[in-house]
Amino acid sequence: MIVLVTFRFELLLETWHLVITGGVMVFTKWSTTNFFKNICRAMREKTGESVLVIRGPQGRINRAVWGPLNRTIISGGEDAVIRMWDSETGKLLKETDKEIGHQKTITSLSKSSDGSHFLTGSLDKSAKLWDVRTLTLIKTYVTERPVNACAISPLHDHVVIGGGQEASHVTTTDRRAGKFEAKFFHQILEEEIGGVKGHFGPINALAFNPDGRSFSSGGEDGYVRLHHFDADYFNIKM
Repeated sequence: MIVLVTFRFELLLETWHLVITGGVMVFTKWSTTNFFKNICRAMREKTGESVLVIRGPQGRINRAVWGPLNRTIISGGEDAVIRMWDSETGKLLKETDKEIGHQKTITSLSKSSDGSHFLTGSLDKSAKLWDVRTLTLIKTYVTERPVNACAISPLHDHVVIGGGQEASHVTTTDRRAGKFEAKFFHQILEEEIGGVKGHFGPINALAFNPDGRSFSSGGEDGYVRLHHFDADYFNIKM
């Protein structure tokens, strides 16, 4: 059976993340708030009321994902601080030190396939790898453009990051100057290992196929591109 449930908001929706086992979704809106919707309850009671609301201390919350065993929520946003919240009470449990964390707005947040760590991207032109339980910084990947999207390979020790020049400036430059490629880094060595071109505007979304043999990208040029890795990619030696 396929059931479609509609949730209506008074503000634009930024992102969402689903917990399969609990039937709960976390939504990030264009505000300082995270909303949690219980899908099963919504279908049964025909209501989309939130089961929990978390408001960001400073600025908008841009991204949020579930932590280990769905007991916590990890969020990041405009104030460049990553926070861990109790998913039952909404209580703030931990937050990162801005001295070692991002220096500008966090734009993206992506978990590893095993859920042990996560990757964040920021307008400070970097992506950072964190421990999901302790929020300890593990690695930093530095690039020459604002980072709008990032993802972790489920197959290799690779991460991919994308972004580019700000949208308001896109029409004043060509795609080479705008730096609209998806860049690959070695997860452990923090070294850039390659790039994939194609978009004519900033990349705003990245995701690996679960088998790690392809990835998709979405950009402000209006295109979603599916990229299949060739044999050389699987033979990269570091």
